[in-house]
Amino acid sequence: MGSGTRRRHRWAALLGATALAVTGGGALACPASAEPQQVEFATHCVPPPIAGIPPIDGTTTARITVDNATPKVGDTVTVTYTVVKPAASNPVDIALPADIMTPTGKVTLGGVQTGAVTVAGPKKNDPVPGKGAFPSFSMTGTFTVTTPGAITLSPGDYNIHTSYLLELDTPCTVTNPPAPVSETVTATDGGQTNNRAISLGTASGKPGDSVTVTGTNFTPGAAVTLAGRAGAAETADKGTTTANAQGAISGTLTVNDKATTGVVAYEGSAWSDSKGAGPAAYVVIEDNTPLPEGSQKVNSSVKAGTLSMTQAGDTVELAAVDYGKGGFSRGSLQTVTVKDFRGGPAGWSLTGKVTDFAGPGGAKIEAAKLGWTPVCATKTGSPSTCQPGSPGSVGSAGATLASTPNGAQTGGEFTVDARLSLNVPAFTPPGAYSGVLTLTLT
Repeated sequence: MGSGTRRRHRWAALLGATALAVTGGGALACPASAEPQQVEFATHCVPPPIAGIPPIDGTTTARITVDNATPKVGDTVTVTYTVVKPAASNPVDIALPADIMTPTGKVTLGGVQTGAVTVAGPKKNDPVPGKGAFPSFSMTGTFTVTTPGAITLSPGDYNIHTSYLLELDTPCTVTNPPAPVSETVTATDGGQTNNRAISLGTASGKPGDSVTVTGTNFTPGAAVTLAGRAGAAETADKGTTTANAQGAISGTLTVNDKATTGVVAYEGSAWSDSKGAGPAAYVVIEDNTPLPEGSQKVNSSVKAGTLSMTQAGDTVELAAVDYGKGGFSRGSLQTVTVKDFRGGPAGWSLTGKVTDFAGPGGAKIEAAKLGWTPVCATKTGSPSTCQPGSPGSVGSAGATLASTPNGAQTGGEFTVDARLSLNVPAFTPPGAYSGVLTLTLT
């Protein structure tokens, strides 16, 4: 065995790294004999860099269960994501101690209601023997039913955080999302609809860390309270933000209270089922492992930032067309720069919508006549990859300009552009026409 290999093994043994060894190749659904289905899916896991081990492609076996398979619209459903067999095992001969693993993850919703449910588990595990398989673990979270009909639940990405001398993460992502459906709930119309929803930039952190909270379908302009929850009770963690004109929110909550197990957002100063969203699962991670004699623990931290965008300008001049001929009036969008420094698993979406183009004497060109061909570029080293929206009409209903997907690690810097073309009818009255293109980043 070479010196480099011995060094890597010593590091892995010292740190108790959640390094990986393949337990099997990728596979498709493998339903169990009873509901909910136990499924298998191909998984790509990235061990901590300090372990010196390359990424591993293996198979995860998992199942999803719910506390209510026939909810009404407006009900809150508790979801449990159990990883029966992780796509990894302990690759070193040194045993790992009990209660060092804290799992977090996502459950993917499909059918009549889409999105992702943040789930988290306790810091609890049996000891892992040298070269032994990592144990099964469970994570829980909740979502609010917004639409009647069948809602499917599939296992999503998950992360194993270990606290053993060092704080280390092993993110595992679904190779071909979505994973097979494990559970289905059938919702009925309960006569009360609350479509507010929130998601977290990360599902865990140390005391004092900040978590990014984003949400949709709040009352435009409303003051929104962000709060920690422990069961039905609020904790000492509080923050505020304001819903924008589209009802979206984006704010940060500093979590100091070790009792916090979830995050909620609600309009006003007091929780209301009709004007709130959540809780989204969150775990406060503490490292209580005693240090060996003669050791020193060295701590550092990476502070989460924000999701933001800037524009190169606020005016686009399209080329003129001739009266009687009409045709396409073309130009280029002012370049948009998106910076995602939040950390965590959440991607982003940049959308746009345009008003009718007003001209002289009440003349107008309909908003649907404006089309675009989006392009985007990703700065080297960014964890996420920017995806341009589809070419087509923008219109008053709006369209996607660019986006990045959710993932085990996201973020980076991106530039977004688009070729614009306004299809001007042949005998549109001469004069200047103007419309307002509004871009929204969520």
